[in-house]
Parts: sequence; C-alpha cells; structure tokens
Amino acid sequence: MKTPVDEEQQEPFVRFEGNPIITPAHAGPKVNAIFNPGATLFQGETLLLARTEDRSGMSNLIVARSADGLTGWTVEPRRGLRADPDRFEERWGVEDPRITLIDDTYYVVYTGYSEGGALICLATTKDFNTFERHGVLMPPEDKDAALFPVHFEGRWALLHRPVSMQPGLSAHVWLSWSPDLRYWGDARIVLHARRGGAWDANKVGLGPPPLKTDVGWLVCYHGVRVTASGSIYRAGLALLDLEDPCTVLARTDNWVFGPQAPYERTGDVPGVVFPTGWVLGQDGDTLRIYYGAADTVIGVATASLRRLLRLVEPADPD
Repeated sequence: MKTPVDEEQQEPFVRFEGNPIITPAHAGPKVNAIFNPGATLFQGETLLLARTEDRSGMSNLIVARSADGLTGWTVEPRRGLRADPDRFEERWGVEDPRITLIDDTYYVVYTGYSEGGALICLATTKDFNTFERHGVLMPPEDKDAALFPVHFEGRWALLHRPVSMQPGLSAHVWLSWSPDLRYWGDARIVLHARRGGAWDANKVGLGPPPLKTDVGWLVCYHGVRVTASGSIYRAGLALLDLEDPCTVLARTDNWVFGPQAPYERTGDVPGVVFPTGWVLGQDGDTLRIYYGAADTVIGVATASLRRLLRLVEPADPD
C-alpha cells in the first residue's frame, strides 16, 4: 500500500511512453521544430494547434489531431493559423497559442512577433480552418496569455506575462480586465516571481489556460531557473479563487514537472518543459498536459486532477 509520503515523493505527471508524440518530421522537410501547442477537444478528437518553426526562423501554427490524444496523430501543415507578414503584429511569425472554448467558439490567444517585440493577439475560429483575427490585446513586451472561459461581472479576464525592458526587474503573471476584448485595464500582479535561489525566481509565465474546478481555478505556470550552463524551465501549480481570480488561494513551493527525459534535455533549447495546453478526460480526473520539449518536439504527460488539487489545496486556517 502506498503511503502519503510515497505519493508526495512521486512526480504527479507521468510521461507517455511514446513521447515525443510529434516531431519536426511529422510537419514537413523544411520544419526545424514543432512545439508549445494549444490543446482542446474538437469533434470527438484531441486537437493541438502547434507552433512550427521553419528553417527561415518563421513560426506558424498548424493543426494536429488524435482520437485518443496519445497516438495516431494526423498532422495538417496547411490547416491552422499562418503568420501574415502584412500585419505588423505578425511580421516575424506567430507563436505559443492557448485555446479557450466559450460557447461554440474557440478563442486562440497567441504571441505575435512584431518589429517592436513580442505582443499578445487574439483570433477566433469554429473549425480551425478559418480564423477571424481580432488584433493586438497587449503591446510589447508581453506573452504567455490566455482567457478565462467565463465572464466576471460582465468583464473578460486575461492572464498574461509582461516583461519590463528595464534590466534587473522580475517578470510576473498579471491579470487584466476588459468589457469588450479590445480595451484592457485594471491590471495587477497575480503570481509574483520569487526571489533568490527558488526554482521560479525572477521569471514566471502562464502555462495552459486556467482550469475551472470545484475549489478554484487551477493554474499551471512555468518558472525559469538561470544556471551556469543555461536556463531550466519547470512547471508549478497555483489555485485562484473562483469568483475573484486575482486572489491566490495556494501555490506549490516545489516544481511539479521538470526536464528529465533525453528529448527534454537535448534540442534547440535544452532543459525545457513548456506546458501550453491540457485536456480533461471524460472521467473528470485524468488530465493530459501537452508541452514543448527543448523547443524542438511535443510531449504529453498525464496526471490525476484530484492529486494535483491535493498538492495545491489551501492550508486549513484552523
């Protein structure tokens, strides 16, 4: 019988034995890397909107789909959201989407690579064939953003990660509000980057879109640890209040998912796991998380939602 200590010592995320599930070879001969996918359920399948980087350095977003979310992936390089160089916000590519389903529309928040730097853009789709662009939500330097799937007293809420151009300042996860998805304000920091030698010191950013649970909004975020041999990207968890997502109920002190496998330690950017999408199974507990590994390939890992909530549950005030 496993004891609570045994469970605590084990990693909550279990990598799929068939990882990496998608490699550049699946996307075409000129693709250098495929990584950082948004994820959702669409027409009975798991659909990924994955970032591809070709040999010119330009990034686009393409569709991959699977019946079980693990195997048998069909990659469709001509389907998705391709960068439009005539739009200033996409001059040098589109990157790192997060997908939120609201009613029958999929809201894709993504990073546009403009001449002025990285910024946050929005597009909507109902079929992942045609996309309606809604322009820039946040100016440079900003990325790692996703919408909540509900309104809060008539307002939209966006988690995002602005970066100050002033050297030495930390990068935190912020929350901003909008009445119409166009004008944003009332911004505040939700998840502070820790200081000192913590695994998530100085720079944190949102992972997948926030997941609604009975006890709060579950948030997976990445933290960056700078070492003598480069940066290490790992993931942690936080829980936000259901009615007021600016209130952090709890946050893990330790990272819960970090680069260990060879395909996570070797690639264009070694030492990176970068979750950007997750899908909850029909049992309401099995959570599949999709991530970029070493900025080169895509992996998937599974976890029990109940266990994740135990890791991040608020302390008993008594």
